[in-house]
Amino acid sequence: MAKDGEDLQVNLKRKLSTSIGDSTSPSTVKKFKLKDGHEKTRTVNKEKARDPAAPSGKTEIKKNKVKHDDKDNDSKKQKLPSSAEARQKPQKEKKKSQESSRSVSEVKKNEKGELIFKDFPEFRPNMTPKEVLQAGSFGGTYFRSIYSSITKQHYKDVWKELPTDWLEGLDIPKQVASATYRENVNTYKVKCGGSLEMWESSGWIVTQDPYGWFQWYCRFYQGRRTADDARQISRWAKCAGVKGRWRNNLITKVVRAGCGYDNPGVSPVVRQTLQHWGYRLTPEDYKQGAKRVKPK
Repeated sequence: MAKDGEDLQVNLKRKLSTSIGDSTSPSTVKKFKLKDGHEKTRTVNKEKARDPAAPSGKTEIKKNKVKHDDKDNDSKKQKLPSSAEARQKPQKEKKKSQESSRSVSEVKKNEKGELIFKDFPEFRPNMTPKEVLQAGSFGGTYFRSIYSSITKQHYKDVWKELPTDWLEGLDIPKQVASATYRENVNTYKVKCGGSLEMWESSGWIVTQDPYGWFQWYCRFYQGRRTADDARQISRWAKCAGVKGRWRNNLITKVVRAGCGYDNPGVSPVVRQTLQHWGYRLTPEDYKQGAKRVKPK
């Protein structure tokens, strides 16, 4: 009986051992599978974590693309006005040129040969800027290269702003922009006028016309209007107007010389000076002025 009990106990231990071993083996496998599954889950989760990033990346690309397109559109929008302006600029310049030309074409001479400016009827020169240059003036030096103490700038080739027909037949280096004063260029073959430095120091030159009165006249004649016009016209009137100093000085000398009004031998310097101011003595002006001359 005792032996049978021992055998029974041994058999029970073997069954228990086998049962535990069997349960351990599947448990390990199961545990391994759980780990593997967990890794897979984690892998899947990682992949899923990337998925939102992928659309986000695509979205970013789309956004970037949209932003890029917006920039392109903005640049196109910016270019369009500049392109339009580029097309309009020549038209504006053409219109401005036409207005300037129209202003010049509207400047007519009356029956006395005086120029009529509708906005300044008191301003009555009888020589156009073109006529002054073509006649031979300023010793050929007016539009030479200069340094202006008024503007603190150097100026060169300013004559290029003049209409080309004003300069037809003229030798620019000798008759328009010469650095050397040539008396033989002048109509009356004499030298007259002060230096630029003298005019500047006297306070007659302003920044908009650093060359002086004749430059102002050229621009005024072509249609430009500025706040300085009244002053410059007043200067002309005091020199060559009806009561102007040099106009009446010439008339007086002719009367007392007892010769013709246009005799170049009578005060050629004054005649040349008046020409620089756009005026030449006429028979009618001489007759009217002679009445005011007092006998010696």
